[in-house]
Amino acid sequence: MNDTIKPKTEPKSFKKNPIKGTKFTIAISSAKGGVGKSTFATNFALALKNIGCKVGLLDADIYGPSLQKLFSINEKPESDGQILKPITKYDIQCMSIGFLTEEQTPMIWRGPMVTSAIKTFTQKVAWKELDFIIVDMPPGTGDTQLTFSQEINMDGAIIVSTPQELALQDVKRGIKMFDELGVKIIGLIDNMSHFIGDDGKKYAIFGEGGVKKTAEEFEKEFLGEIPINPEVGKLGDMGAPIVESKPDHEISKIYLKLAEKIKSTYL
Repeated sequence: MNDTIKPKTEPKSFKKNPIKGTKFTIAISSAKGGVGKSTFATNFALALKNIGCKVGLLDADIYGPSLQKLFSINEKPESDGQILKPITKYDIQCMSIGFLTEEQTPMIWRGPMVTSAIKTFTQKVAWKELDFIIVDMPPGTGDTQLTFSQEINMDGAIIVSTPQELALQDVKRGIKMFDELGVKIIGLIDNMSHFIGDDGKKYAIFGEGGVKKTAEEFEKEFLGEIPINPEVGKLGDMGAPIVESKPDHEISKIYLKLAEKIKSTYL
């Protein structure tokens, strides 16, 4: 990891509090929807768990939660009226607004309500003895990102994007936001970077090299590529992500390699 890179502007001074019961908080962000960020977050969390880390997964997307689907969680968290108990699935402690609402219920909330929900998940959930809590951020650069950046001691952010220029326009805004707020960017991931056909040829469906070029442009580390594979979406829809269901799969090995890198950096 490149620890010498500094934001182009001086970080603003905020009082930050860590999430109780956790050692390190890592955000999975994009600022763009539809790039596979939630799928990445769940598989990355599972990869960390599979190499011996104690992991929590917080779905911070209030308007479009997906953890309940990706982990096939259909129960509601227990509460004593003050503190919520995370739901444990695949040995990972989980929390999402999706656990508290019906599947098709729209969250028609203004910004202050979203901020209140995020504070509940970071201050009133009984996270227990976690090495890492992985935070699946919503798209954009709004209330949720500001709440985490300003009030939570985030130890880093991994930026996920497809190589398509349309996606990278928003990703660049997200990079600038984290730099402005003094949040360390661990690096960039090129997700759905290419597809290998039955003929063995590589097809760059969304373009090629855009994420790596963006990493170089902003002097961030490029963490690698994750190709498109039908098994990833199929197993995600079944609530059994590929890293958990098929740890020896070529895609799983990419996640496990990245998890080893992060573990060796922080622990």
